[in-house]
Amino acid sequence: MVEDSGRNIGDFEYTRRFFCRALPTQLDDSDSPTLIVQSYYVHQDNYALRVRLKTKSVRIAMTPDLDPLAVLEKYRDEFRIGSVTVKGPSVGGTRYEASRDLDSRIAGELIKRGGHVTIKNRFTDWIDEDGWNIDVFGGTNAPLIIAEAERIGPVTNLVIPKFCTTEITDQSRFSNEGLAANPYSRWKSEFEDELEADGPQFLDYFGTNRME
Repeated sequence: MVEDSGRNIGDFEYTRRFFCRALPTQLDDSDSPTLIVQSYYVHQDNYALRVRLKTKSVRIAMTPDLDPLAVLEKYRDEFRIGSVTVKGPSVGGTRYEASRDLDSRIAGELIKRGGHVTIKNRFTDWIDEDGWNIDVFGGTNAPLIIAEAERIGPVTNLVIPKFCTTEITDQSRFSNEGLAANPYSRWKSEFEDELEADGPQFLDYFGTNRME
């Protein structure tokens, strides 16, 4: 049974996202990250339907050989939080998102039975006045690290931490559903060539970028 998680159908998420070279050591403290296994059933034209499981009771290194379904099978009873989410296209750092709680057993069975599955560790912290998620991906998306600042309104005049290498807001290839369908390992070299040729890019239509 899908239960209301408290979000409204008209909810939107407001984020700016950044490619990172490494996880900042100060963010990897004694608290365990949130281990996330999720499957995307729809991921076309920047629309997506996602089923997700989360736990903080298991910590696993995000290596390239990691199999998300094997992790789910091994630690199935540790995953107690499930959800189903629908998303619209991301435009200017704004995206429609509606999420509902889902029985974790049902979520696990759905993930096992279809969609494109990804796995990641999520670290969270407050940096300056903003809450940040830093996702460290495993499996075919290793060694990708993405940092995301999220607010209840547009993310303007952001203090960008020095561990953010370049901005990837609205780049569909770096969206979670994009990574599920076309993993980072397949185009990592191409992206690195682009970054070397063009240098770091930070979008200028979000107000003043304040570099840490």
